[in-house]
Amino acid sequence: METIKIQFCDFWPEFDNHDNYFTKLLSEKYHVQISEKPDILFYSCFGSNHFKYNCIRIFYTGENVRPDFTGCDYAMTFDHIDHLHHFRVPYYSFYITNKNKVTGTSKTLEELTSLRRKDELEAIWKSKSKFCCMVVSNGNSKKRLNFFKKLSTIKQVDSGGRIYNNVGGPVKDKINFIKDYKFVLSFENASYPGYVTEKIIEPFFADCIPVYWGDPLVGKEFNSKRFLNYSDFVSEDALISKMLEIDKNPDLAIQIISEPVFLENTIPENIKDENILKFLSKIISTRSTLVPVARTHKKYLHVFKEALRYLKVYMPNYII
Repeated sequence: METIKIQFCDFWPEFDNHDNYFTKLLSEKYHVQISEKPDILFYSCFGSNHFKYNCIRIFYTGENVRPDFTGCDYAMTFDHIDHLHHFRVPYYSFYITNKNKVTGTSKTLEELTSLRRKDELEAIWKSKSKFCCMVVSNGNSKKRLNFFKKLSTIKQVDSGGRIYNNVGGPVKDKINFIKDYKFVLSFENASYPGYVTEKIIEPFFADCIPVYWGDPLVGKEFNSKRFLNYSDFVSEDALISKMLEIDKNPDLAIQIISEPVFLENTIPENIKDENILKFLSKIISTRSTLVPVARTHKKYLHVFKEALRYLKVYMPNYII
């Protein structure tokens, strides 16, 4: 088994360099060593420590951030871009795996593509005693907060996150919390083509109906008959009317939750572990022939871009 030396930096605080999806996946084919002198660096968008590594860099993000190929040799993001050094891995894919990548409540791809009997779905829907909920701790998205407030004037909407919490405090187990609800407000932090996160996938785990806003291309992967897409309605009033109609019509609700999660019940090729491993293996096999961008003039351009990004985020009124 070939040995490869890798390292991680600039990920979110809870990220474990030794126990994560990438190390688990690569360990199927390689002997993986976490090293401060890596052959390959995986880095994300939560810092600038990647500057000190002169090896091949692979940029990964689940955030609404574009890959910058002046700073990375390869990128794995949610973007729909045609680039030989890019592989589309939307964040939601880490919630559906045989490796249980993110959470103990994750489901496998097989479970999400397994269709169930009508009597089973009828029992599930009958057990749902509550109308709608959301679990949000980021208060920056006015779209979902305004919709929550508007819907709340018509019917009770429970909030289990830190924002507008009305259930006695933030819930510890999101899936266990939402399973009692018919609808879950599944709004992304922002709308951008390809930017789709766990927000749409988690309600499927609990046999709820997601009310989704975000990725305008979400219907390219997910079955639009299995959720309510904010963008498909002429107005918020029309969307709310549809929710109320479904709430009063169990047959209509069961018809929706019986639909496959994915378009044509086909798992997207880009979220399959074997295809992600194939992409990474190609990088590993050609690493000795590639001159990393960190050893070229591009690194200076990347540093300049990162400095501008920092000013834009943290010092918006700064004048150069």
